[in-house]
Formats: sequence, structure tokens, C-alpha cells
Amino acid sequence: MKICILSRGPKLYSTRRLVEAAEKRGHEVVIRDTLQFSMLLEQGRPTLRYANKAFEAPDAVIPRIGAPITFYGCAVVRQFEQMGVFSLTGSHAIGVSRDKLRSLQMLSRHSVGMPTTAFVRGRKQVEDAIAQVGGAPVIIKVLEGTQGVGVILAETDKTAHSIVETLQMAKQNVLIQKFVAEAKGSDIRAFVVGGQVVGAMRRTAKAGEFRSNVHQGGKAETAELSPEFEKTAIEAAQILGLRVAGVDILEGAAGPKVMEVNSSPGLEGIETATGIDIAGAIIDHLEEAVPFPELDIHQRLTLRSGYGVSELQVTTDSPLAHQTVKGAGLGAKDIRILTIRRPDGSSFPNPRPDREMLPGDVLLCFGKLPAIRGLIADRSGSSES
Repeated sequence: MKICILSRGPKLYSTRRLVEAAEKRGHEVVIRDTLQFSMLLEQGRPTLRYANKAFEAPDAVIPRIGAPITFYGCAVVRQFEQMGVFSLTGSHAIGVSRDKLRSLQMLSRHSVGMPTTAFVRGRKQVEDAIAQVGGAPVIIKVLEGTQGVGVILAETDKTAHSIVETLQMAKQNVLIQKFVAEAKGSDIRAFVVGGQVVGAMRRTAKAGEFRSNVHQGGKAETAELSPEFEKTAIEAAQILGLRVAGVDILEGAAGPKVMEVNSSPGLEGIETATGIDIAGAIIDHLEEAVPFPELDIHQRLTLRSGYGVSELQVTTDSPLAHQTVKGAGLGAKDIRILTIRRPDGSSFPNPRPDREMLPGDVLLCFGKLPAIRGLIADRSGSSES
């Protein structure tokens, strides 16, 4: 298999380790600078050129996109995807995970622990936002910051208010986040590959520092995760659509609190702390995943007008409540249940015909939109069918 690693730093530890792991398994590897690509868009023929020359498409691409080039990097990865090349990390997932606000918004819909966070623009809303997250001390984060840069601890409400106003005057978008004091300056970095935690480390801040990032002088050591922390890390990565992710988690009094999900996590810290061949695990997953690329549902549904994907909430008065998948007769209406998700976070993909649907379940369905609309109307008490 021919693999292209998108990286601006061929000598970086992470890039070198991925090359070593891939070559050890018999793959051909090339490293290409993301910014040297140019995109050509023609009817039915999206192509890429590299350094003004024709570029032969590989079998798979591993994006290592740095934060400063997120926009252009996502465009290059997206072009690979349109050409039918498998990307280990999808362009959409990279964009979502790089946007701290957007990623937290997505996580907040699910049963994933996270520090209470506020985002405001107007000066008059700052004081209320600070109060809503529990008051000082609070963490103030610049949306575009990485590796602990742009993260500030404000000890008092007045200080927090001043910092937020100053950053907003500098045209910075900022998050106001509850300070998890019980974490005591440490966090967990769980490394997720292919829906499994393959390694984890505890990072502890140096004396006088609250940021535990290794780039800020923090120390790292191997960590054993409880089932709850492992489940949280896996769910966070899956919600953001990441096959490979570094999930940063605080140990809160009420359980794990996800701080951030990194789509291009470094390998040096985790491999040094744990002694685990993380690069090898990534290439092993790549080998398994190449035949199953991510699908853009919207692009593939354009040829079948009237069909779509939708979520249905099963309520106590819903005709679907306590029915089995087969007994509900959805197949006769040209509706297929793809997944049943329970309030406790459990899910049943491609559910069996005898699986019972319970109040509170959320059904991910594919089928005729008028038929799905009919079920939504039934749920709300309408006589439409």
C-alpha cells in the first residue's frame, strides 16, 4: 500500500515514527508538505498537483495538519477525499476538533462529561456568563490556542471580566470555563485509535503552573484508565468523527471531564511515557480501515430524491414505544433503523428484529422522508400517517 503522510516537518518525532511503523509493515511511504499542494477542480475530475507537478494519488493519506494551516490543510484533505483516497482523519473531523467551541457544542448534546463552558460576544453578557459557570476562579481560553497557549486562569470575577474584555477588544473569541480545582493541575491524555484506547498518560503541571501540557513543562507518566474514563475517551472521539485522537480529560469530583479532543496528537509524549508502539497501532488500524472510507451521506443521496437520514425520539406516547424493530413495521414504510441510542449512552447499531424500542430512545433512521415525517407527526399527536 502506498501511504502519503501530510506533514510540514519530516524530521518531527511523530512523522518519523509513522514512517518507521509503515515501512516495517511493508508499505511504501512518502512525506509531502501540505502547503505544496494545489487543487484543480473540473467537472467529474478533482485532482491535486504537488510542487507544480502531477501527483499520483496514493492508497491512503495520514494528515498531520498543524493548527496554523487548518483551513488550507482541511481543503487538501477534502480534495483527497473527493478523489476517492482514504484519509485516516477526515477533513470534517479535523475542522470540528480544531474549533474548541464547535467541538464542545457537539459533545454537550451527549452524555460526555465536560467542564461547564460559556461563550459570549457582548460586554454586557460577560458578568452573567462568569456566574453561569460557577464564578471565579475560571479558565479563559482563546479559541485558536494550542498546546496550552492562550489558556488563562482568572482568580476573581473582576479579573476574569477584565481579561475577557481585553481579549475581545483584540478581536479574539474566548471561552469562559469552570475551573476544575480537584484535578490539582493534572489531566489524562487518552490515545484513541479505531474506537479503542491504546494508551494513556497522566500529565502533571510543574510547580506554580496550572497547565499540564508537556509543552508547558508538565511531566508525563503512564496511566491506567477506569472503564468510565475509557468509555468517555472513546465516545468523545467517535462523536467528533475521529479514528485517531488524543482526548484530554480532567478528573472531576463527579467523574471525567473532557477538555479537548486533538485530531493530530503528538506521539513522542505518549510513547515515551507508556512504552507502547502507538505508531504501530495507527498503521494497523489504517490497514483495516482503508476498505471502509467515510461516506458523505448528503453527496450520495442526491440521486434518490425524497430519501434522507433523520433522528426520531421515542416518547412514552409514541406508537413505537415498547415495540420491537420488526413489530413496528417500519420496513413496510421503507424506513430502516440504523442505530438505537439509549439515554445511558449505550447504542445498538443495525438492531436485531427483536430489539425493543423504549421511551427515551433515539432512532437514527434512513428512508423516505414523507414516511419519517409521518412518524414525527404521530409522535406529536397528529392524525397524519
